Amino acid sequence: MFRELADLHVTVDKVVYMPSLQAPPDRPYPFVYFITIDNRSNEIVTIRGRKWVITDHSGQKVVVEGDGVVGKFPRLRPGEKFSYNSYHVIGNNSHAEGAFIGNSEGGTPFIVKIPKFQMHVPHD
Repeated sequence: MFRELADLHVTVDKVVYMPSLQAPPDRPYPFVYFITIDNRSNEIVTIRGRKWVITDHSGQKVVVEGDGVVGKFPRLRPGEKFSYNSYHVIGNNSHAEGAFIGNSEGGTPFIVKIPKFQMHVPHD
């Protein structure tokens, strides 16, 4: 059973439309997001995976799950932060939300939510 780790904070620092990135024809709009994970707890934690749910304006959902974060398994001591960026590709206006999963140094599993953010397709 996962517990919510209240003193592990996730912030979405910035979301940017980036048309120069590769995207498939059915989802031609890439958005780069910048995230910071801030360990304000008194525990050492390791991020083991993430899950994203991207929902478009019509309610269609895409679920993305995977191990680690951008190919890493960040280990954060109390007071440490981990910042990274990645991107989602969408076909129309969407929002993304999700969670990171991990464990404390003692092996206790936890989950921490990623705040919802919007991705609005620019008008030509």
